[in-house]
Amino acid sequence: MIYLQLFFEFFKAGLFAIGGGMATLPFLYDISDKTGWFTYGQLADMVAISESTPGPIGVNMATYVGFTTAGISGSVIATLGLITPSIIIILIIAGFLKAFKDNKYVQHAFYGLRPASTGLIAAAGFSVFALIMFHKDAYAASGNILDLVSIPNLVLLAVLYYFTAVCKKTKGLHPVVFIAASAVIGIIFQFGGV
Repeated sequence: MIYLQLFFEFFKAGLFAIGGGMATLPFLYDISDKTGWFTYGQLADMVAISESTPGPIGVNMATYVGFTTAGISGSVIATLGLITPSIIIILIIAGFLKAFKDNKYVQHAFYGLRPASTGLIAAAGFSVFALIMFHKDAYAASGNILDLVSIPNLVLLAVLYYFTAVCKKTKGLHPVVFIAASAVIGIIFQFGGV
């Protein structure tokens, strides 16, 4: 039963997450709420790991959730669930696109999908940012305003911004350098605890 549920949940995410892996985040929040397979904190860890490992982020996250939920077979089932809608849709579109590729309605439909995917990705990015930067539970427990914002994460964000956007010597470095440096800093200083 768990395999069927894994496949179905990730099939829905794959069917409606237009715009890439980050667009699957709202669906993963929903899966977390419905199933309890993982917490929002674990989801933030999944995003970090998926962003820093090779492969599409959505597939990496489906594999991770499937593995933690039902082992290796669960990871295969969840991954298949996520990619199956794309395969089906691409096969259907490929058959029709040759006949309709110059149709103005088809071109307008593809143009209209751009802002929708941009919105989904922006919402996912904001959700991850809010999860990492703001700790409402800690603030509610202590009443101290300094507990609301994660100061270490804010400092790390400022340092990364400086080295990626301001400092001319490091601005042009490959993103892998910053991903690796962030991972090392996170391990050493235990950043990002949610």
